[in-house]
Amino acid sequence: MSSKNMSSSSSSSFSFSFSTNLPDIWVYAKKVSLLCFWTATASRFPKIVAVRTFLIDSSGIGGDYHNVERGHWLIDNDILNPMSRYEKYRASRVSWGINVLGSFCIELEADDGTIGFATGFGGPPACWLVKHHFERFIIGVDPRDYNLLWEQLFRASMFYGRKGLTIAYISVIDLALWDLLGKIRNEPVLLPFGPDEGHIGLQENVEFLRQHREAVGSDFPLMDLNINWFEEVLHPDDFDGFMQLRAAVPWMKWTTGEHEYTKYGFRKLIENRAVDILQPDVMWLGSITELVKLAAQAAAYDIPVVPHASGPYSYHFVASQNNTPFQEYLANSPDSKSVLPVFGGLFTNEPIPSKGYLDVTVLDRPGFGLEVNPRITLIPADHVLSPSPQKPLVANNDDSKNNHNK
Repeated sequence: MSSKNMSSSSSSSFSFSFSTNLPDIWVYAKKVSLLCFWTATASRFPKIVAVRTFLIDSSGIGGDYHNVERGHWLIDNDILNPMSRYEKYRASRVSWGINVLGSFCIELEADDGTIGFATGFGGPPACWLVKHHFERFIIGVDPRDYNLLWEQLFRASMFYGRKGLTIAYISVIDLALWDLLGKIRNEPVLLPFGPDEGHIGLQENVEFLRQHREAVGSDFPLMDLNINWFEEVLHPDDFDGFMQLRAAVPWMKWTTGEHEYTKYGFRKLIENRAVDILQPDVMWLGSITELVKLAAQAAAYDIPVVPHASGPYSYHFVASQNNTPFQEYLANSPDSKSVLPVFGGLFTNEPIPSKGYLDVTVLDRPGFGLEVNPRITLIPADHVLSPSPQKPLVANNDDSKNNHNK
């Protein structure tokens, strides 16, 4: 459903008109009758009855971008990163453990047999947390209550979460929920708008500027031609620094956001207009449910949202919003020169762009439209790290006696 008609498609509203000549008791009975009918109809919508998590014992597959083979440009390259200041960890991002967690997948099954599926990063810790904490909130949920479920997961984990891994895990749950909802409804997660005047106007402007560049030559300082940005040049928490940078170099576009989480984390960036473009990662910030809210916040300040990577999870979002002019594609090939599926071979039909474009009609399938590759071994992980990794406090009797005698 496009966001223009989402309200009419995803929810129902009723207005009642009753004759004032009718007895009050009849009017009341009529209202009760109609409300009971609607309640009975809504209660038949499938509910979630099972939650399953999986691990993948292969590199280059799944939602952990950095769990790839050595030599891949994402890990073995001179990419400036938080550990670059230490010579020991400068040569490879694997040396300081950027791929230590790995991918995990989650299935949400409804009582009609429909299954929603999603992947992200988090490995065994994610599977343990889903099983021992989050599952209690998911079982029995109506998939249409995605806002309620997101809030419950966020608030229940606030004492240890709010950002980082916890929100990344919630993101994968939410992605699976949206996939399930789309499959039950037999429609894409978010229907695309299609081309509009904004994209055509942008192309015309680029062509206009290109002609001027050719006319004045390559050495003339026509700074508006090379429209581009610098991404995450400061620590993600240095909001004031981004504001100062943007004020000092206003002709350049500055972006950040892939390592920020939830609408609360982005609020100051948006309200202070600290950057020119926001780049949240849909698999990290809180998934579709939170990203839609963030996009609305940003739209009120005319700040574009260009999601970081996330492949088809981002494609659905970008194609459905007004202030998302394009999508960042994460090159998954080792040399970064070939266009390959973002999630490796996890899915048999992951859409990939061609010559810089993606045909939005390929998104017109139920849910995210992704089919899990039957050749990929998904390792059931519901009981990974179980029993609890915490060691028992009661000592072995023999060890206790030996220690006492010492």
